[in-house]
Amino acid sequence: MLRNSKRSDREIAKTLNVSQPTVTRTRAYLEKEYIKTYTVIPDFVKLGYQILAFTFVKMKTYPSMTDAANIVQRAAEWTSRHPNVVFAADGEGFGKDIIMMSFHKNYALYSDFMRTFAMDWGEHLGEFGSFLVSIGSGFKMKPFDLKYLADDL
Repeated sequence: MLRNSKRSDREIAKTLNVSQPTVTRTRAYLEKEYIKTYTVIPDFVKLGYQILAFTFVKMKTYPSMTDAANIVQRAAEWTSRHPNVVFAADGEGFGKDIIMMSFHKNYALYSDFMRTFAMDWGEHLGEFGSFLVSIGSGFKMKPFDLKYLADDL
């Protein structure tokens, strides 16, 4: 299913040499327990995006548990208002605490986005910076796709 989630239960059953109802039951179980969503991976350039930004953030201070819950809720609301943010989470590495992945149609929109980010979160941010990927040009060692994970399972 990671390689091609559009395959029918009948087609999968034939490939695996099992019955179609077995595949249907298995798919239902997987959808309940393991599959969060079905989606497509579009050609972002054809959709008008030029930049993929990986933004790394260092917090000024570590909030108390009470404050942390409020900050996480506020961050969830902020990212939901910015649909170009496709992933954001805390973590560690490079001396940073947070990572955010976002798509941008051009550098001016990226710059405006980062200015808004800094203004909205400045009281909590120590330092931040982005690694920018020009998704329409440059070298691509491996195009983005989740199908590769199928070979790792």
